[in-house]
Amino acid sequence: MIKLPQFRNKKLFEQAFIHRSFLNETKENISSNERLEFLGDSIISFLISQNLYLQYPQFNEGILTNMRSLLVNTKSLALIAKELEFGKYLKLSKGEEESLGRQNQSLLANSFEAFVGALLLDQGIEAVDVFLNQIFGGKIVLLAQASSFKDPKSLLQEYAQSRKKGSPMYRVLKETGPAHSKTFIVGVFIKSSIVGRGEGKSKQEAEESAAEKALERLR
Repeated sequence: MIKLPQFRNKKLFEQAFIHRSFLNETKENISSNERLEFLGDSIISFLISQNLYLQYPQFNEGILTNMRSLLVNTKSLALIAKELEFGKYLKLSKGEEESLGRQNQSLLANSFEAFVGALLLDQGIEAVDVFLNQIFGGKIVLLAQASSFKDPKSLLQEYAQSRKKGSPMYRVLKETGPAHSKTFIVGVFIKSSIVGRGEGKSKQEAEESAAEKALERLR
């Protein structure tokens, strides 16, 4: 298991795990992890993109984009957060606690992004780069060796067209959360029938999740 970096500023570490729901049930003058999440999201995308760009000069923009989307999405980050046992650090409201918030995929992914944002402020970009390389280095190599970079949406499109079912259509079914940190639930339809649902922090991510679920079902 990867050892977490030791923070100089313990308050930054703690803030990375404060869900906004917790603020309603405490008298402490504290902030949620949402701003750190915003920062971490950007730095993860930047460093993974830089790593892929430098490590694989033979791959074009489309392949690099697909690789990044397979490495960095809500499902992937949530799995990493579970491996790092981030659930036990989360500060949640009683309601979130009762609804199994410590196992919630979105909350776990958000906590990982917030942790990275906090680490950046605490120790700088080099420390973040080392930490992310520990986590993603092996995953990147395996993905490159697999030589399969098609995203779920492309695979579903090919599946549907090969069976003359027409092109899949994506529709946002629901949006939750504040404007700067929304979660989208998207349905994918083939010939007016819904074949998969997915969620993500962007419409694109939710569409890819829905396509992945559809492929699992149709296959």
